[in-house]
Amino acid sequence: MKPHVLLLSAALCFAACKQNPSTNTPSTADTSSHEVKTGGSKLIKVDGKYNIYTKKVGDGKIKVLLLNGGPGLPHDYMECFEDFLPKAGIEFYYYDQLGCGNSDTPKDTTLWIVPRYVEEVEQVRKGLGLDSFYIVGHSWGSMLAMEYLHKYQSHVKGAVLSDMTAGVKEYVAYAEQLKKKYFTPRDIVVFDSLSRLKKYDSEQYNTLLMTKLYANVLCRIPLEKWPEPLLRTFKKMNQPIYMQMQGPDEFQITGNFKNWEFWSRLPDIKTPILVLGAKYDEMNPEDLKREGKLLPNSRTYICPNGSHMAMYDDQQHYFGNLIAFLKDVDAGSFKPDAK
Repeated sequence: MKPHVLLLSAALCFAACKQNPSTNTPSTADTSSHEVKTGGSKLIKVDGKYNIYTKKVGDGKIKVLLLNGGPGLPHDYMECFEDFLPKAGIEFYYYDQLGCGNSDTPKDTTLWIVPRYVEEVEQVRKGLGLDSFYIVGHSWGSMLAMEYLHKYQSHVKGAVLSDMTAGVKEYVAYAEQLKKKYFTPRDIVVFDSLSRLKKYDSEQYNTLLMTKLYANVLCRIPLEKWPEPLLRTFKKMNQPIYMQMQGPDEFQITGNFKNWEFWSRLPDIKTPILVLGAKYDEMNPEDLKREGKLLPNSRTYICPNGSHMAMYDDQQHYFGNLIAFLKDVDAGSFKPDAK
């Protein structure tokens, strides 16, 4: 058949369909009888107007909400959890905190304070229908988890506080020790000088930061082999939020949580806790051990080969202990460390 005949036939068929629409075809799809599958993604309203992106991964009786680090980072670097938790029968949820990733990014700078983030976690919990669930916090996410637990621990069956000391004062003091350990005296002079001039975007500043500090205490995998989700996370960072709350980098805490302290409130948290740190972390392992001793119902583990991103550079120990803790608590066999 010639092409113009085919086109004519198609046109006639289309015209006939337009003239005689099926009476059985609704104007919109009726989904009332079933749930529309979205691959686990769901938007949740917080503060009555902002959309927060969440994603469910896996199915299981143990349900975990991940609180990623930052502030100002999306959830992306925690994608490695997909290779470990579902295989253990654990269901977990990511979410992008307001201002990050796939969530709304309002310009209102009054939103970037710790108490508002605590209420955001609670609204996300309700939106996901979670109760008697678990929290896994990492870095800033562990700070947020501590604050959330202090107010809402009745909803939480257990929590992992990963790679975060209970006070910024101790964090800053240890950062100075690490600078002296990994920088030459000349490096310190140059780094501090550039910092005073606020030349945080200079090549020299960032080279020192990445090659001398981050390569040793943030992620010990060689820089040229850093995992793609980790690189993607930093590319998507909301820098103004990070600057407002934390400061210019991991070693200078000048933001609005620079005076944050939780040591005195740790005994108030009765929920089973795993304090999870790493030998080469930017957080002092001794501070994390102290944290564990002040939490009345906790277990502490320091990953022997890991850094701040031990979920990448010491996966065997990080996930082995994290999963064992979740299963012990869920089975009622959790035993805290002797205090």
